[in-house]
Amino acid sequence: MTDKPLLVFAMEQESQDVFSGHQVLHTGIGKVNATYTLTSHLAHTTPSLVINLGTAGSRKHASGTIINCTQFIQRDMDATPLGFEKWQTPFSKDPVTLAHGMSIAGLQQGICGSGDSFDTSEAAGHFDVVDMEAFALALICQRRNIPFLCLKYISDGANDDAHLDFETSLRQTAGQLLTALKTAGY
Repeated sequence: MTDKPLLVFAMEQESQDVFSGHQVLHTGIGKVNATYTLTSHLAHTTPSLVINLGTAGSRKHASGTIINCTQFIQRDMDATPLGFEKWQTPFSKDPVTLAHGMSIAGLQQGICGSGDSFDTSEAAGHFDVVDMEAFALALICQRRNIPFLCLKYISDGANDDAHLDFETSLRQTAGQLLTALKTAGY
């Protein structure tokens, strides 16, 4: 086990090379890339903490807000025609809402809905934030018994203008997330 936390981003554009001195891992976009990359990394070392940082959309919180995600749902899992609860993975013992996220005092906390789509639909309103990786990362950390912290910078309103807002906010994301990390003592 290493004493340093592992900072996990989906894209290099989210970290902007401002996290010098930290151990940084870029997974690529989506749950499959996140799962593969983090699992491969953990085969060689176990960090004291995994911190997922990056962008997310939200219909509940303003752009520029940082949300401390403490619960995670796989928003694109839908086997309801087979009689399963919405978002439940069939035959899995994992709960629908995965509660494996540390909370940081002073930050707004929320539920993250992860899925392999850039969600601009009304369904995004079911969650505080929508992203494409956090559920997978949290699940891996829970199964490996590694503490997990997730901070998401709201880049867009998860609406029809989301693609425009997202590009603009990438420039601000890294600095704001670094400040939040420092404030939290990391």
